[in-house]
Amino acid sequence: MDIETRLARVGLGSDPATGAVSTPIHPSSTYAHPGLGETTGFDYARTGNPTRQVLERALADLEGGVAGFAFASGMAALTTFFLLFRPGDHVVVSDDLYGGTYRLLEQVFRRFNVRASYADLTDREAAATAITSDTRALLLETPSNPLMKVADLVALADLSRSRGVLLAVDNTFLTPYYQRPLELGADLVIHSATKYLGGHNDLLAGVLVAREADLAHRLGFLHNTTGPVLPPQDSWLLLRSLKTLGVRLKRQSESAAHLAGFLREQASVTQVFYPGFEDHPGHRVMRRQTSGFGGMLSFRLADPERVPGFLKALRCVTFAESLGGVETLVTVPSRQTHCDIPPLVRERMGVTDDLLRLSVGLEAPQDLIKDLDRALKAAP
Repeated sequence: MDIETRLARVGLGSDPATGAVSTPIHPSSTYAHPGLGETTGFDYARTGNPTRQVLERALADLEGGVAGFAFASGMAALTTFFLLFRPGDHVVVSDDLYGGTYRLLEQVFRRFNVRASYADLTDREAAATAITSDTRALLLETPSNPLMKVADLVALADLSRSRGVLLAVDNTFLTPYYQRPLELGADLVIHSATKYLGGHNDLLAGVLVAREADLAHRLGFLHNTTGPVLPPQDSWLLLRSLKTLGVRLKRQSESAAHLAGFLREQASVTQVFYPGFEDHPGHRVMRRQTSGFGGMLSFRLADPERVPGFLKALRCVTFAESLGGVETLVTVPSRQTHCDIPPLVRERMGVTDDLLRLSVGLEAPQDLIKDLDRALKAAP
């Protein structure tokens, strides 16, 4: 069955007792037992909730995994992933990752002697060199945030298997609608479901989906034991949002291509990061392992001093953090999403003060282009 059909039918038939087309919300924190040693399948909401269970099964199906886990935030999902590791373990992480992941690793898990190295995971040899005898996992975003670098997932899956390490892929930007890392050999998929899966800037959620049962069992234990679970109301909201993921992302991707082309022609823009360009270094890999280029792009202004004026002049594009919603948002990564990364490290990564990240929404692309054009001209 096509993924668009599966998305539209998410949760359908989950309540045979009433035939409800929309999955019911079960707000109960506890469940009565039929008798001693007997259960309905649900005992306590941290361990399992009927609404959340429908969502988690749908997420596993969409990504091609054996089990999915819904969390109260993307960072809760990442934290649970890192709890798989012990003191002395080492992980290799893509070098231009989300700043919150860097903060979590360097300010929290390093205190427990779980160490991280940062490497260009678009380069297989750099990835191989970064792996040591203590390495337990590779973690990457593809495309990366915010520089839109594209890693070859098949090559990294082969490498990780040969070295006995897990491959975890943050699939937030493309979602299973455009990219399914587990089918390409990854062991784990991670989402900030706050973004495209939720899609309306009204939900905070995270997702892990495991390819194999052993990893799913370990994650399930941590999910239940530490308790960062997604509440039933939010689980229902995410189920509802999944139904329109395909139509949203398709439109956002089409508009992003128009905006990227426009920005590339502007004299005040020195560089546009968009993997849909044929001369993008990761374009061929992207075409091979995905079915679309997504709704994200980044660009550099010729003069970082023009950034404040540009932001103030925008009317249709909103200056705000986050991404993936129906509204078009612009972010300055060096001052927002990546501000916890030390300045010299940011500079080396290329996350400088002239860089802006654009999450393209559902507005008419001609209105967005007019807004960007006016702001570029108005910036002093």
